Amino acid sequence: MITVNQSTISEAQILQEMQYHPAKDHRSAMIDAAESLIIGELFNQRAQELGLSLSDTDITLQSEEQKQNSLLNRLIETEVSIPTASDQECELYYSQNLHKFCTSPLIAARHILIPAPVEDESARANALETAELILNSLNQGESFSELAAQYSKCDSAKLGGQLGQLSKGQTVAEFERQVFSAAEGLIPHAVESRFGFHIVYVDFKQPGNQLPFSAVKARIQDYLNKKVERKAIAQYIEQLIANADIEGFDFNVSSSPLVQ
Repeated sequence: MITVNQSTISEAQILQEMQYHPAKDHRSAMIDAAESLIIGELFNQRAQELGLSLSDTDITLQSEEQKQNSLLNRLIETEVSIPTASDQECELYYSQNLHKFCTSPLIAARHILIPAPVEDESARANALETAELILNSLNQGESFSELAAQYSKCDSAKLGGQLGQLSKGQTVAEFERQVFSAAEGLIPHAVESRFGFHIVYVDFKQPGNQLPFSAVKARIQDYLNKKVERKAIAQYIEQLIANADIEGFDFNVSSSPLVQ
């Protein structure tokens, strides 16, 4: 049994609340459910002190956590002053994080895929050997399109290996990392990915362009405002816990997902 300022939370309540807190094991789910109910009780008690209550719509919410969030929003509006990011703060964040505000670089590339499952070491070795033979043929002047049609196991083989124009995020990470960092022309080694080995020819590269502050100001301000809001909410919950008389539960604030 847990008490929160002399108000009781029963084991049955915790067991009922557990359905809303999937976790790696039963004990973790119980802890999460108990934390949720304790914080919810603190919200209810503070709201009563201030004369606040849930609306009829909020009362019909299914989980205790949903009700908590609704009540917390009302408490935050009433008791917590959350500053908004100034233009100067937004400009400072922009200047310190220029790399985050660029358009994606673009490339046009062709490839020849020699497939091999990651878990099959023998197949991977054979695929790499074939890829190196193809590289030698290309270096001796053979046609990329003809070799793609002959060897590649990608649908692009019908188009001479053409992958078209690519931006970051369109291919798997291990392929993207190597191809976007390569110079224009034939990459002099086989590019390994989870699918096998690729012979890649980069036809052209267009670097990403820096976006002006005016184009990203609203996004930066929204990010900074939400960051400050999360911190203010965490501090408010920590304060409620610190001022409460809680028995039957060792409350570790830093471990609770509700106060991150």
